[in-house]
Parts: sequence; C-alpha cells; structure tokens
Amino acid sequence: MRIDTIIIAFCLGACAATAAAQPGRAGADSAAHAELKRDVMNVERAFAKTMADRDHAAFTSFVSEEAVFFSGPAPLRGKPRVAEWWKRFFDKPDAPFSWEPDEVEVLDSGTLALSSGPVRNASGKLVARFTSVWRLEAPGVWRIIFDRGNDVCEPEKK
Repeated sequence: MRIDTIIIAFCLGACAATAAAQPGRAGADSAAHAELKRDVMNVERAFAKTMADRDHAAFTSFVSEEAVFFSGPAPLRGKPRVAEWWKRFFDKPDAPFSWEPDEVEVLDSGTLALSSGPVRNASGKLVARFTSVWRLEAPGVWRIIFDRGNDVCEPEKK
C-alpha cells in the first residue's frame, strides 16, 4: 500500500471518529434535530413538574453546577445558590406559579438549547414568560445553565 493511500485512509478514519464523537450532531431540518427539540421540550416539562409536585430536590437536579439564574435583585451564580434561593417557592403546599414551554430551539451540534414559555400564577393568570438555556452535560442529560423570567406587560388601553 502506498504511503499516500495510508495517509488518506488515516485522515478519513479520524474525520469519521471526530464526527461520531460530536454529541447530537443534527442538521436543522433533520429528524434528529426534531427529536432533540422534543427531548428538550420534555425536559423543560419535567423541570416544571417539580414545582407542581413540590419536589425541591428534583428541581435542583435539573440545575447545572455553574448555572446563572436571573432571580431576585442580582443574578444567582451556581447550583447551591440557585437551590437556596428557590427553596422558598417549595415551602408551601401549593405551587405559587407554574410554567410550560411553548418554544424550543436546539443548536445543530445538539449541545445547547433554548426554551421559552408562559408563567402563570396560582390562579392561572399569565404573569410572565421564562427563557432558559439548556446544555447537554452528559449523554442524554440536559441541565439548565441560564434562566430568566420577564413580566408580561398589560396591553395598552386606547
């Protein structure tokens, strides 16, 4: 076998191995991309269910160690701080609010995703929209790295 054939074979093998090692590699129009979006939608729903179930430990399990939540007067940095601050919302028997995703987008690499949707108070009134950024931290394990809610503005009266 000629040396150039060996080099080409080696390079092709290395390229194939590199492509296979990239988690969730999917084009925006592929079935794999649609599946990734469904996965993140389901993870966001499971995250929201922790509030309804009053399960602070489960809530915390979705939070990345280096998460930043824009809650309160200053950003909360790191999983312990996020968990500590959010504990107040799990102390009473009824959830003070709920949320659900209505929009999800995932990078073609399948490693970062954005979810967004309505936040409703205990009586069901729309009070805010959340936006969360998720990162694939281990095979099949999405964790939230950024989270922010924004109040919903009342429509202007004419």
